[in-house]
Amino acid sequence: MKKKKEFLLMGIMCMSGIWMVSAQQKPIVLFPAGAPGETTKLVEKGESDGNKVGGETVLRVTNVSEPTITVYPAPEGRTKTHSAVVICPGGGYSILAYDLEGTEVCQWLNSLGITGVLLKYRVPKREGREKHEAPLQDVQRAIGYIRAHANEYGLDEKKIGVMGFSAGAHLAATVSNNFSERTYPVIDEADKVSCRPDFCLLVYPAYLDAANFQTSPEVKVTSQTPPTMLIQAEDDKPLIKSSIYYYNSLMEAGVPAWMHLYSKGGHGYGLRDTGATVNEWPFRVEDWFREIDVVQ
Repeated sequence: MKKKKEFLLMGIMCMSGIWMVSAQQKPIVLFPAGAPGETTKLVEKGESDGNKVGGETVLRVTNVSEPTITVYPAPEGRTKTHSAVVICPGGGYSILAYDLEGTEVCQWLNSLGITGVLLKYRVPKREGREKHEAPLQDVQRAIGYIRAHANEYGLDEKKIGVMGFSAGAHLAATVSNNFSERTYPVIDEADKVSCRPDFCLLVYPAYLDAANFQTSPEVKVTSQTPPTMLIQAEDDKPLIKSSIYYYNSLMEAGVPAWMHLYSKGGHGYGLRDTGATVNEWPFRVEDWFREIDVVQ
């Protein structure tokens, strides 16, 4: 209970700006000459539908045709870990829960001395293409870009991870198993370095399961899949199967895997206090970060 109270206080500090967390001046356009396969520039939208999580509304971004990353460096005065995490917000590949599963997550990572890299990937899903096809190009490019510019950001190129929520967790798992080659034509030096994440965090993942107790074909686990942690609530039905099948695949492949399963919590809580025990998941992730040497 004490830790939960401390975490809630931490959340209040984040929201009030006490940490003075700030991003770089402007987002980085991942494909300056236009994203692969995009023929029409959509009018991007960002608004709340009035629904609240933890007493606060959620910024829902859609019509993204120009994918970007925004870098949130670890703030001055805190021990920098030289680690970075590319964050993939969820939203069913239709929208991005941009604050709940994006900017607020960057603030939390910054509190640990980790650089947050917020990915704005293409949504909604493109007609005639798999739901994850365009976003996979975006996250591959994002990881490669950050790794290629590691020195510029004061990062260790071997400590660049990925995390996601819901559909964003599916995207994080997809790039964790599809990194041997780019799924788009090489643009520059950033596409010549590895886009394999060094670690992967999945929070209430979706779409990982297929029929007959199997994982989906785009997340076929191998021994090269990076160390992975999953956060899941049992009452997040039917998506709990996504985590269970994926965890089993990791274990069978000999991939270091951790899973924290909570009895209640539902779906879509992000870092906010919804009154459920699952809200303490960031403490478990911090323990994991220390175990895999992401933070000291």
